[in-house]
Amino acid sequence: MDSPPATDSIDRRRAGVLLHLTSLPGAGPNGDLGWEAFNFVNFLADCGVTVWQMLPVGPTQGGGSPYQTSSVHAGSAQLISLAPLVQSGWLDAAPEDDHDGTARHAAFQHCHQRFGQVASAEDRAALEQFCAEQAYWLADYSLYRAIHEHRDAPWWDWPKGLRGRERAALTRERTRLAAAIAYIQFEQFLFFRQWDALRTYANGKGVRLFGDMPIFVAHDSAEVWARPQDFDLNPDGTLRVVAGVPPDYFSATGQRWGNPLYRWDRLAASDYCFWIDRIRTQLRLFDMIRIDHFRGFDAYWEIPAHEATAINGTWVQADGDALFARLGQEFGELPLIAEDLGVITDAVDALRAKYRMPGMKVLQFAFEGGPDNPYLPYHHGRDSVVYTGTHDNDTTLGWYQSIDPGLRAHVDDYLGHCGEPMPWPMIRCALGSRADLAIIPMQDLLALDGAHRMNTPGTATDNWTWRYGWDQIPADLPARLTHLVRLYGRAPV
Repeated sequence: MDSPPATDSIDRRRAGVLLHLTSLPGAGPNGDLGWEAFNFVNFLADCGVTVWQMLPVGPTQGGGSPYQTSSVHAGSAQLISLAPLVQSGWLDAAPEDDHDGTARHAAFQHCHQRFGQVASAEDRAALEQFCAEQAYWLADYSLYRAIHEHRDAPWWDWPKGLRGRERAALTRERTRLAAAIAYIQFEQFLFFRQWDALRTYANGKGVRLFGDMPIFVAHDSAEVWARPQDFDLNPDGTLRVVAGVPPDYFSATGQRWGNPLYRWDRLAASDYCFWIDRIRTQLRLFDMIRIDHFRGFDAYWEIPAHEATAINGTWVQADGDALFARLGQEFGELPLIAEDLGVITDAVDALRAKYRMPGMKVLQFAFEGGPDNPYLPYHHGRDSVVYTGTHDNDTTLGWYQSIDPGLRAHVDDYLGHCGEPMPWPMIRCALGSRADLAIIPMQDLLALDGAHRMNTPGTATDNWTWRYGWDQIPADLPARLTHLVRLYGRAPV
């Protein structure tokens, strides 16, 4: 018997597109929450697409990875659009050339000053209300960032009183850095104000926003500084052990991610406050949420911090069952999707099934290993999200061009030697899958090759910078995609 949809997050057959906000077109150094984001919603609606998936939207650190952020709650200032601030009268004009971000930062500072001078009573009250409602994370984040920018050092290198959050030391810093703290809170107010406008518009067009939440947290982040008891650290705040994955077929040394690991006993003792707060913020942002590295909620790979690779790690049991039970008590059934790629145990599958979370199926992984390969479409359950590829994969055209001729012939045979050029046969395969949600990366809709991939795992450069232009979109793409969405039963109702 066919399984029912896993959660209300996928209440019927839907089609979605994967595109990070930074990949939107525009005049600035990256895409943002401005009018191009609204144009993209219109494009999705015109194509019959009802889900927009993006990557994490927090403030990135060195390297620009959205999976390493200085807060699990805050929004990235890079995503704030300057145009609405000009329209509000809080900014005279947006800088025309700002490749290094200096002019942008100066514009935000000027906007903050002007807000204090000309903002309406309604807008001032909205700022106060935002700060009060988001105080559960905003107070720590704004203080953390103000200290961080003043001292230009990670929190474990701060003086002992600040590192250990001694009350007197924190009180002195709040007084001394009051102006910087107020600015940071204002910046977050702008981000969430623009975000709320985009989400309201998208939902009004029948488009749901689908977010991405990494399981682990960056070491140099507001949350690890504010709640060190929840993380497996040395007494001085340095790392005792770090996260990663063991050696496998793809890497002889595994992957050493470097994130701190959780103290699951401490999380439980605090009634999972950290995770409740985190989910509350994500639900403010998104209609659906992917949890990256879901496998780590059953057991995680613990690596001694002094090890340079992931080889000498060990599996340690987590208590994801208790966590998800508590989250269910707090929020009811959650719109979560589990990133369950790679080698997955029966216990991980059981945990995902118990909490009715859809898993992921990636078609680029489907054509090796024979007919038992779980990524082949006839193995997909309705409680799945199928992708041609993800942000960590090559584009489908790039993948197809790079595989050996024998495998390419097998892919062609499986897909029926379709007369359409790649990647359209794979797009059809995804949309025709039994999975209730099918996600197509924007690069695949544009039939782009491997030069346009978003990220190459294990590399530190030339990632996260891809953007498209409207001139790359064929005039017939909306009609072509609408036809396929209808053909495979994924059209809006």
